[in-house]
Amino acid sequence: MTDASALDADIRWDNLKKENSMDLSYATQFSVDYYTGGYKLISVSDIGDYLLVPDGKNVPEGLPSDITVIDGTPKHAYLAATSGMDFIVKIGRLNNLSFSGTKEDGWYIPEAKQAMQAQTLAYAGKYNAPDVEQMLAGDCDLAIESTMILHNPEVKEQLEACGIPVIVEHSSYETHPLGRLEWVKFYGALFDAEDAAERLFETETAKTADVLNETPTGKTVAFFYVTTNGGVNVRKSGDYVSKMIELAGGTCITFDDSDEENALSTMTIQMETFYEQAKDADYIIYNSTIDSELTSVSELLQKNALFADFKAVKEGHVYGTGKNMFQETTGYGTMIADMHAIFTGQEIKSDYFYKLTEE
Repeated sequence: MTDASALDADIRWDNLKKENSMDLSYATQFSVDYYTGGYKLISVSDIGDYLLVPDGKNVPEGLPSDITVIDGTPKHAYLAATSGMDFIVKIGRLNNLSFSGTKEDGWYIPEAKQAMQAQTLAYAGKYNAPDVEQMLAGDCDLAIESTMILHNPEVKEQLEACGIPVIVEHSSYETHPLGRLEWVKFYGALFDAEDAAERLFETETAKTADVLNETPTGKTVAFFYVTTNGGVNVRKSGDYVSKMIELAGGTCITFDDSDEENALSTMTIQMETFYEQAKDADYIIYNSTIDSELTSVSELLQKNALFADFKAVKEGHVYGTGKNMFQETTGYGTMIADMHAIFTGQEIKSDYFYKLTEE
């Protein structure tokens, strides 16, 4: 009888056959190919390829040197890409994380806070200054980074030199909001939870089915926040928030001349410029995820008295965003549905948005 481990030792990369690929509806920035023996090849656009070796299997011989190996399902991962937390929580794999690049008070996802309070998830330094010794002592087997790590290549090299593979997620470069949502399947593949990821994606996208088939409302929308120096931060036309507003039936007021579709999709303009183009907007949505949460229109007027002249203020169409909006990445379908509810005078069903009081 042949020993299974001996068979594993003879596995060569060029002998593995691709059986199928993950079905993707919107995402373009990653792909997953499934090979015989349970091996998975995850490719991230403009980043690289990663081979996920099943638990108990050997790394195939002859593997190209430019493919990063993730040996076994990660069980003590370090998460510096904050957008990944909600995906990981929702597919039931929070226990596969041991280290966070965000402190407890920086999380707006309850499960992440609770894990840090229970000390099952430890802060191990920011993405550009990770506590490598702490990570090694805790058997860290994967670092999940955002593209910010590309500005500090020496950190990535240090982690890899210590035997910690680094995977860089690229969800912020998706051009479609539901493409960002579909990155739940990336995490599903990474943590062997494809079925849970698929169910979540189908459930969330179903919330947009009716909305996407409706005709535009014709309502114009200004999405922004006021900076500490009095400028106004707005979304560019290619930004996913602008596109969510469009999918919800609104028209987002933007201030750029190009459809620049990348992670740097906001810009800061002078209040006078914002006033000229946005004062007649039908709806205002104040981005409280960056600035402090506003509860009343009077607090908005304290930012700048010019807001009193805005049509949306006069008509009582001023809304804020919850602090959880940008971290709860599984909620994009709900956000689109709730934006549509706002633009059509219906009830909001989540805490991603709220109406400011008149006082």
